[in-house]
Amino acid sequence: MEAVFIQLAMILFMAFIVSYIARAFNQPIIIGYIVAGIAVAFMIESGSVQIDASKEIIGIFSQFGIAFLLFIVGLHLNPKVIKEIGMSSLFIGLGQIILTFAAGFLVSLKLLGLDPIASAYVGIAIAFSSTIITMKLLSDKRQLDSLFGKISIGILIIQDLVAVAVLMVISSMSTGGSLTSFATKSLVGGGSMIVLLFLFGFFILPRLTRNIARSQELLFLFSICWCFVIAAAFSYLGFSIEIGALLAGVVLSISPYSVEISSRIRPLRDFFLIIFFIILGLNIQVSDISSIVTNALILSVVVLIFKPLVLMGLMALFGYTKRTNFQVGTTLAQISEFSLIVLVLGVSMGHITAEVLSTLAMTLVLTIILSTYLIMYSDEFYRKLSRPISFFERTNIKKERKIRKECDAILFGYNRIGFGILKSLKKIKKKYLVVDFNPDTISDLSKFKIPCLYGDVYDPEILRDLPLEKIQLAISTIPEFDTNYLLIESIRLVNPKAVIIVRAHQIQEALDLYKKGASYVLTPHFLGGEYIARMIKDIRTDEKEYKDERTKHIKALGEIMKRGHEHPEVEKN
Repeated sequence: MEAVFIQLAMILFMAFIVSYIARAFNQPIIIGYIVAGIAVAFMIESGSVQIDASKEIIGIFSQFGIAFLLFIVGLHLNPKVIKEIGMSSLFIGLGQIILTFAAGFLVSLKLLGLDPIASAYVGIAIAFSSTIITMKLLSDKRQLDSLFGKISIGILIIQDLVAVAVLMVISSMSTGGSLTSFATKSLVGGGSMIVLLFLFGFFILPRLTRNIARSQELLFLFSICWCFVIAAAFSYLGFSIEIGALLAGVVLSISPYSVEISSRIRPLRDFFLIIFFIILGLNIQVSDISSIVTNALILSVVVLIFKPLVLMGLMALFGYTKRTNFQVGTTLAQISEFSLIVLVLGVSMGHITAEVLSTLAMTLVLTIILSTYLIMYSDEFYRKLSRPISFFERTNIKKERKIRKECDAILFGYNRIGFGILKSLKKIKKKYLVVDFNPDTISDLSKFKIPCLYGDVYDPEILRDLPLEKIQLAISTIPEFDTNYLLIESIRLVNPKAVIIVRAHQIQEALDLYKKGASYVLTPHFLGGEYIARMIKDIRTDEKEYKDERTKHIKALGEIMKRGHEHPEVEKN
């Protein structure tokens, strides 16, 4: 036991050093874990390090990491979220999975010389993108609420749902079972178990968790117990522990305490997940590293080039601008940690070799490293590739532009903020035009006969077509700093007297926009606090006044919902 502890300490120390270096180069920490495992594997190969007895124990820890990861993924897959995905994300996500799978399958079969089953696993693996990496980088860039951010998240949800189905199928397969027994086990056995779980989740679990949640420690213990019991039950029925943990999370996501449970489980998950990725790197066959790297480079081309092109093409069919198409394509240009879990399960079932797993682990490292820079510097890449990717935009978009030359005001970006602004423009009797680059938003506005134009403000052609020299007022609710900076610059060149109102999230951004020539910079977070402070100051603790404010707010929210904004927390720009 002492040897195990020492060896584990050495592996974790190596992971810390490599992860620290990865972080210094703006790389996700997950890369550090895998590279640390590869480094330890090289040490074992050279004979400088001995890890024998501890390998089995560390492997068990890594299995816990997978179970906890899938449990937390399940906690965020509330069945109600399917309604919020949107038809465009649904079809784009499914289309991308099918086409990328086909490409991965053919490349593996024809170029890499793998058998059909292994090629199918590779196709599945490269079809999924990393939820953890994408969410982290979008959060760092403050673009979770952007249009391309919301579409990317919607596609990731579709991928997660498909991954659930894939895990269900693989876990119900056996190396020697017949097709009939497979269908009976997966459809009848698995389906019955899922139905029973969800019935329990809808009718019994809410009452149970309401009572348990009175004690935070008891809620934490119950959530771990629930994860292990359901995973064990699925294992007993012949399915994998992984799919049991995932479905345990999905059922528990119905509970109103799912967010709290997720936050309490996350530190435990992170520790075991570190071990999983280290073990993954440790199991890469360093003796055949040149062959693995060569195959990984070939697959990386499919992931980094073909997958974004597929996404851009599918999004163009739904009428999105080339910039939005490019941003979604580059955001999802990597493979997922989910992919490795599918492959690990495939190895344990005897469907694929450890070499295939090593190849995809190396592909994950390469694609995450490169896609990180693609996401971080997407605007710079877009400026250089803007003309070549014009193919990924509907040719009739420009023909559909109907510029209203006599407008007094232009609203750039229609979202929950824009709704109230339009009401004010109507009251002061100003002729207005709404410019937005979400085709769904334009379709909704057209239904209400609101003058609108489809286009991306970041595109200079749009700004040249607009009557900027004649307007009295320009308002932008778009949260992107670069777009607002360009907008102010374009308007001030032809119309120095126009009132320009733009939006910013950070104080320094607001100051920079003022310096550029903004008349006023909207800072929603600070203004919300100011409004509450003013309301408290004016009406103090007068209950009647608060009831009046409440009535006005409920009325306003009702009007917003009638215009299609059922989920005001989701911005369209």
